[in-house]
Order: sequence, then structure tokens, then C-alpha cells
Amino acid sequence: MDFYKNFAFFGDFLRPVQTDKPLIRVGDFKDGGYLVPNDFSGISACYSPGVSAQSSFEFDIAKHGIPSFMADASVDAPPIDVPGGQFVKKFLGPEDDGEFMSLASWVNQTDPDSDSDLLLQMDIEGAEYKTLAATPAEVLQRFRIIVIELHHIPSSLTKPAFFNRAKAMIDALSPDFQSVHLHPNNVSGVVEIEAVQIPRVVEATFLRRDRVVNARPVSGLPNALDCRHNPHRPALTLPQEWISQPTG
Repeated sequence: MDFYKNFAFFGDFLRPVQTDKPLIRVGDFKDGGYLVPNDFSGISACYSPGVSAQSSFEFDIAKHGIPSFMADASVDAPPIDVPGGQFVKKFLGPEDDGEFMSLASWVNQTDPDSDSDLLLQMDIEGAEYKTLAATPAEVLQRFRIIVIELHHIPSSLTKPAFFNRAKAMIDALSPDFQSVHLHPNNVSGVVEIEAVQIPRVVEATFLRRDRVVNARPVSGLPNALDCRHNPHRPALTLPQEWISQPTG
């Protein structure tokens, strides 16, 4: 595969911009916390698949008057009591099948207000690609803010099956969503490819394009609110081409 072509393709999708909506931290000052635009008015619910052992994001988002729908078949309940939260013991996937449910089905079954916007915070260990690629555009467009933990980045840049899976998700999101923040997960480490340090896992925050006002290049990353997931491991850096537009 053409690594540099794929690297540039990912960069065009992941490269964040600043907007007139400032970023704030929601959740813990370690793993489980994310930077999101302070643009919550009119969002009726947060959908949060991949609860695992963390619910600090959902707990904090409840302080903004936004209840959370949570899902994870690997646990019996969220680790903390989230005000207004609802939990279902299922995994999220591209279709309804046994212990898996699709994002479209989940929203259709629980949507508190079909005229409102939603928020999505997703950490489902690699299933994000097929899940989002399979979600109808009209469902994706309901989400004003999408926070995704993206896995297997080096494989997605070098292996055709992984790249095609990631490309399907990128093609589904790109028309309607703009990256507004990017942060590498320092727990998972990096892989060096063609002298470029590629993080295995990144967190990306997207804002629906109709909410993006006065987009401009970021002044630099990490953001002052970013924190290491594991405070005992060194922070990771992002490829510069994924932060600022390449020149020449």
C-alpha cells in the first residue's frame, strides 16, 4: 500500500481546526476524559457505547443537563451511578445480532426528542469503523458532537483490509463532520513507519459542520487541557502533518 497517500488521507480527516466554540474537558483528568466544544444547548442525550470501567464522562455531561444512554456487554452496569443514565448490556456493532445492536436501532429505540441534537462518545475497541460506516447518514447527522477513540491506526495505514474499513468510516463522517481536537493515547504507544511515529490509538473530537464557526488552524497541540491517560508513561506527540496543513 502507499503509506504516504494513506497518511495524508488520514491527516485530512483528523487535522483539527479551532472554532468560536471553546473546548472544555469533560470527564477525568486521565483516561475517560475528553475535550469537547462547549456547545451543549439543545442536545437532549449522550450515547456512550463502551462503558467498561469508566463513567466520568457521562457523570460530567449530566451536569450540563444531558442524560446518557450507555451500552457495554462486557460489564453488568456502569461503575458509578450516572444521574439520568440508562444502561443496556449490549455491544455496539454494524447490525443487530445477538448481543450486538446497531447505532441506528439504539437511537430509534431510545431517542428522547427526535427534533433535538445528540452527542456520541464512543470507545469500542476497533468496532467503531464498521459501526459508523454502517450507520445511515440521517442518524449520524443527529449527532452534533462525536468523540471517538480510534484504534489500530498503524494497521489502517499499511494493511488493505484495515485501511478499507477505516476509509468507509471516514467517507461516512467527512461530509458532515469537522475534527476540532486530536490527542494520542499514551497507553498504547507508537509504531514507527517510514521514519514517522504513528500512535496506535488516538482520540478525535468532531463537530457537525453546521456548528463550525470561524474555522482556523489550531495554534498547537497538545491543548492545555490535555492529560496523559497514564501519568506514569511519557506523553506522545502527533505527526506534525496531522496538526498543521503540509506545505509545498
